[in-house]
Amino acid sequence: MASLTAARRLVVKIGSALLVDRATGALRADWLISLAEDVAWLKAQSVDVVLVSSGSIALGRGVLGLPHADLPLEQSQAAAAVGQIRLARAYEEVLAPHQITTAQVLVTLEDSADRRRYLNSRATLEQLLSLGVVPIVNENDTIATDEIRFGDNDRLAAQIAVTVGADVLVLLSDVDGFYSSNPTEDPTAKRYDVIEKITPEIEAMAGDAGSGLSKGGMKTKLMAAKTATAAGCAMVISEGSVQNPLRVLHGNAPATWFTAGLDPQAARKRWIGGMKPRGVVRLDAGAVSALHSGKSLLPAGVKRVSGAFERGDPVAIEGPDGHQIGLGLSRYTAQEATAIKGHRSGEIEAILGYPGRAALIHRDDMAL
Repeated sequence: MASLTAARRLVVKIGSALLVDRATGALRADWLISLAEDVAWLKAQSVDVVLVSSGSIALGRGVLGLPHADLPLEQSQAAAAVGQIRLARAYEEVLAPHQITTAQVLVTLEDSADRRRYLNSRATLEQLLSLGVVPIVNENDTIATDEIRFGDNDRLAAQIAVTVGADVLVLLSDVDGFYSSNPTEDPTAKRYDVIEKITPEIEAMAGDAGSGLSKGGMKTKLMAAKTATAAGCAMVISEGSVQNPLRVLHGNAPATWFTAGLDPQAARKRWIGGMKPRGVVRLDAGAVSALHSGKSLLPAGVKRVSGAFERGDPVAIEGPDGHQIGLGLSRYTAQEATAIKGHRSGEIEAILGYPGRAALIHRDDMAL
């Protein structure tokens, strides 16, 4: 099983039922304070932490006095608008005493489907993490209808884990793992400690039941596990309602771990290496040597650009002799790459008329 403190990067998904008291509709402040203590504990051990938080709709409905029953779309979006600002403020207030800066990142599932938006999201999250910030990622419920349907935040958390290259995804839930059947209905239900492969038999065991506040069920958690583990990220489903839930989990509390066969970086590079290139960049010998030593590809090392590609598209990387040495995701269009090839990164703004990224292809977006 993976270890929380051994992880380089951790994504934690927090369900609505953990954050918001069902009876009163109020935030569970003491629990959130204990979670902040856990985040500070992980940060002190050089673990990057991203929080993917449900709760804006549940919190907003309490503020607005809306019923616990399913809400019409317009009321759900209104509740989200009211709840989002309170949720962000709550995270900021509990983490500030630990000298931890927070940032709210609002996304929709479409942000992971569109390559340009995906790269923008990834670059923003990477920059925040490099500055020591804890991003609080929310589904943008005020405009998105998908989250208001069944269980999107489990899938969203998995996609964020893939986006940031996390080692471990933690789904803090109102159950302590994956069971062979619904444990509230079947006293013989068995909890699995470790699942190494999601088989059709495992999928058949998943039920659709969720709590009154949380839309998620085991089916969406299995979908999240498939997404995460395929990208080299282990995933764990753990009971989150206890105080200090991450330290309790680290202390071997009951949970279900889904193992990943590859590390996130290797999985990402394998994914990139299997793409069909839409263009070609040919390099000089110095640039080839730099890439093999683990550097990013800078425009100065590019001698020729061919093809019609957009930002985020895969391009073949060739050496001076025309031999392909790898593939990478371009941070510029073919037209932009042609304009800046052979130039230093400091000249990009003068050439293009706007600030650009220093690398044409970042080392993390490259498979050699």
